[in-house]
Amino acid sequence: MAPAAASGGSTLPSGFAVFTTFPDLLFIFEFVFGGLVWILIASSLVPIPLIQGWVMFVSVFCFLATTTLLVLYITGAHGGETSWVTLVFSYVATLLYVVHAVFSLIRWKSA
Repeated sequence: MAPAAASGGSTLPSGFAVFTTFPDLLFIFEFVFGGLVWILIASSLVPIPLIQGWVMFVSVFCFLATTTLLVLYITGAHGGETSWVTLVFSYVATLLYVVHAVFSLIRWKSA
């Protein structure tokens, strides 16, 4: 990792400048391929419907996360610092891990 990115000195693009930088330009491809995934999942028949539901859940969640991040970049809500994005998504990921672990433990104890 670059020293500027590690210290939070790097700036993130705001507004439509998001579509001019390489990593952020991938938002467009994420939307296009995400839509294709939804079409393929919805139109396929699988022997175990639970698998199809799980893949659709992950696809929709990633689409919503991408959309949220894109809106935050375009509106400039990140304040131009990279540490903001890392901090928000780190807390969300940690919270999800904790919730999953607690409910898995409850299910295991009740079985």
